[in-house]
Amino acid sequence: MTTRSLPRLALLLAPLAVAPFALAAATGSARAQAAVKLEGTCSQLVIAGQDLSGSCSGTLMNTAARTRTSFDFASRDGQTLSFSGTGAQQERTEESDPLQPISLVIPGKKTPEGVVQNPVMAVGACRFTAPSPGKTEIVCEANSAEKGRYAATFLTDAKPAPDAPKP
Repeated sequence: MTTRSLPRLALLLAPLAVAPFALAAATGSARAQAAVKLEGTCSQLVIAGQDLSGSCSGTLMNTAARTRTSFDFASRDGQTLSFSGTGAQQERTEESDPLQPISLVIPGKKTPEGVVQNPVMAVGACRFTAPSPGKTEIVCEANSAEKGRYAATFLTDAKPAPDAPKP
């Protein structure tokens, strides 16, 4: 399988990884999967209008599975928030700023019984600067008529993965 069969979003963010990333691929491009773990600073985390920015974790996951792409944020108290959209709908707002439309947010919370996730239909987008040396920011915002505002902002160093090819 070639890297062309992986969704563009994960490929754009793969060079940002400052921590090891996992890449698993099944047969066929419709089942291509990639996960990139980023480390940095989370400056904003809002789940259903509740500001959890003070407890936002310094780790962000970007996953691409089948036709969906997601940005997954977490708080140190066990709450999570995933912004999910169809990767094929990615747009460019400027030459350097890809825009990922979001159609679903998935807040989650650790409980004694396990993690409870409650998907919510929402309208929004995640914007991120194209990978290049220096800082790269990922900003996600979405709104749900029933649950309110969801937002997250994450800043990471744009460093190539240890095994990335040299430019």
